[in-house]
Amino acid sequence: MTKLTYPFTDLPEPGCTLEVADGVRWLRMPLPMALNHINLYLLEDDDGWWIVDTGIKWGEVKTLWLEIIRNELKDKPIKAVLITHNHPDHIGQAGWLCSEFKVPLYITVGEYYTARAFSTVTADHLDWTSRRYYLSVGFDDAYFDNMKSNFQGYGAVVEPMPNAFRRLEEGMLLTIAGREWRVVIGRGHSPEHACLYCEELQLLLSGDQVIPKITSNVSVMPVEPEANPLADWLASLEKLKSIPDSTLICPAHNTPFRGLHARLNYLIEHHQDHLLALEEACVDAKTALQLLPVLFKRKLDASQMMMAMGECVAHLNYLVSEQKLRIEDRAGVYYYLSIDPTLEQRARPGTHHRDDAPMQI
Repeated sequence: MTKLTYPFTDLPEPGCTLEVADGVRWLRMPLPMALNHINLYLLEDDDGWWIVDTGIKWGEVKTLWLEIIRNELKDKPIKAVLITHNHPDHIGQAGWLCSEFKVPLYITVGEYYTARAFSTVTADHLDWTSRRYYLSVGFDDAYFDNMKSNFQGYGAVVEPMPNAFRRLEEGMLLTIAGREWRVVIGRGHSPEHACLYCEELQLLLSGDQVIPKITSNVSVMPVEPEANPLADWLASLEKLKSIPDSTLICPAHNTPFRGLHARLNYLIEHHQDHLLALEEACVDAKTALQLLPVLFKRKLDASQMMMAMGECVAHLNYLVSEQKLRIEDRAGVYYYLSIDPTLEQRARPGTHHRDDAPMQI
């Protein structure tokens, strides 16, 4: 299997950019979590700049943007803001940038309306449906009540959303500085994640759809407890194999790299391994909470627990949909049990573990 290669040894300094290809500049913004940065990109057009993702509403991010706009744009204006998906580290400053510079927002319809919906959520929205979800995975009422009392919400880290947008769709072509950038939609990590591929430059702005050293979170959330995002995620990874392996991948985290197909194969095998591990662990019926150590060998702190649980349920829902597991509802608590009777002979407890904590995005 081809190894990944990393052509850039330097990182962009705060408030500065690095050129990764003709007309494509890379910058980084800080994040208030263990995953302490996000990569953002600028695309130079004949009459201005496209911003691809914006950073979170937090700390010095806005100040750093003003430094970049003042010093890095060759006296050209901002022309548009393009968002890969709705997560706060990607969309957090979009409202401010679009309002401040009176430029349009480009985003898929699924990501736009998801962001609009999340931005209105308060603790009062965590009602009986949310409680039922958390009880079903194995938490108790006290855990839910504590989580609700400490709820801050999406709006705390995202500027107010623009009231209008321009829709990105699969296969859509954007012409920037005479080059065509094709929209490639991925699903699973978020509803309708937009990547941008330029064949002429052999470059993919991959957002969170492909990252070289960490795995993107694929979660089920209380708003759609029976969702199957892992099926969408695996299908999206397979689709991305149509992009040439030599392509420079510019991800939202870590650093730009080459070796796309090797990374896609690893990610697919990674999830397949976890699916088998969960199936084997359910020879005896277990709750999602009891199954977390099967996927995460590290101790999870409070900030990681919800994403880890969402990812565990995503794998369990996938296995249920594939008729590999069945659910026993015991007074509102779901216990998962393997359907294959031969698993007991070949189960290998403890051999399947992911090496990284759940991605915090």
